[in-house]
Amino acid sequence: MGFLRRLLLTGTVFCATLPVIASARAASPDDLAPYKMIRSLQFVQDTVVLGDHSAMEMQRFLLTTIDERLRTADPSLFDDPRNVDAALVYAMSGGNPETLELLIKKDIAGHFDSRLTDALRSYLGGRGSQSVKSLAEIFPEYKRSRVGPYLALVSANSVIRKDPKLALSYFDWARLVAPGTIVEEAALRRSIHVAGEAGWIDRSMTYANRYARRYLRSPYASQFADLFVKLAVDHFDALKEEDILEVLSFMDVPRQREVYLRMARLAAISGKNKLASLAAERAQILSGDDESVPKALAELYSGLASVPSGDVAAAMETIVAIPDDKLSVKDRALKAAARAVAEEVLRMPQASAKQEAKVPAEAETISHEGPDEAETADRAMDPQAEGGETPVAVAEPEQEGKKRPENAGTDPAFENFLSSGRSKLGEIDALLEGEGS
Repeated sequence: MGFLRRLLLTGTVFCATLPVIASARAASPDDLAPYKMIRSLQFVQDTVVLGDHSAMEMQRFLLTTIDERLRTADPSLFDDPRNVDAALVYAMSGGNPETLELLIKKDIAGHFDSRLTDALRSYLGGRGSQSVKSLAEIFPEYKRSRVGPYLALVSANSVIRKDPKLALSYFDWARLVAPGTIVEEAALRRSIHVAGEAGWIDRSMTYANRYARRYLRSPYASQFADLFVKLAVDHFDALKEEDILEVLSFMDVPRQREVYLRMARLAAISGKNKLASLAAERAQILSGDDESVPKALAELYSGLASVPSGDVAAAMETIVAIPDDKLSVKDRALKAAARAVAEEVLRMPQASAKQEAKVPAEAETISHEGPDEAETADRAMDPQAEGGETPVAVAEPEQEGKKRPENAGTDPAFENFLSSGRSKLGEIDALLEGEGS
């Protein structure tokens, strides 16, 4: 059934774009109306985000052909407002911004609205903040036109940082007037990010649910996965587990496993050890017996989450046993960092020979009045005790009730151990430099 659907879909794309291809190759480009070419481009783009990635090559061909057609078009062609709209849609659909500049210079008859083109030129030129006011004034006039959905996306992108609520209203309008299209796919994906960053978690999860229902086969679905993982990790305490599971339920097993692995990795790096353990466990469950790489990754992330726990030795054994050839370069760096931390936690502080000579034999037994070695090591690995930076993922807050020994400032052995700990943490930070999700 899936094969038949794909065959029919591919055939539909081919039939829809065949006249454009035939005309472009067999006749002069001057015979093609830009608005007809834009319709074919829109159809192909919508087909791509719905899952037919074979149409991406057709999309590139159409963009090139339309660009050539617009650049060589006679100015009288834009007496038809549909062709004016086609040029604007092309510019907002990933087309060449220089082509719009050329059309504006040639527009002696005033077919293009200078207010709109000036705002688009600022946006496409990377000066989106300068076009915010003009776009806000223009959008109500154009919102129900052929360029309305695309203009809504542009307007939203220009105000994301300054006014996320207004940005979401633009995205919502784009989705409303262009359902099932590349416009809706882009609006949903970006809405997840905007709502999540603004702290509107329920709203962000609603967008994520809708995206998962409709566009998991989009070539941009990997970006959605990263956004969803970040949302789940950053706001795990505020989310319900069933809401996360509902979004994942629309994915097949390999995609679910991939999302759980990404979630476990980011949670481990962020110090969300409970979530890291849960996500790693689910990834292991979803991995088959012959899938060694996912299992190795799940074990690594689970081990990272276990390092700050009481059973550091067992966590270290698990991490060391993971073959390096199953890990990426970044994951090998994580493994090295976790191993370094575990070794420092387990290492006993060594007193200098000079200090040992001053200690009487009868004082070598542990005094119940002072801190034991484990407590000393615990404080030495806590960079906050000396104003250092917290290492990624592995630092835990110092336990209440523990105090630094009064003689720590003059104890050479303690200072030597503390210095060694800070040096090791510096190496770990270097290993994790540039780490993200």
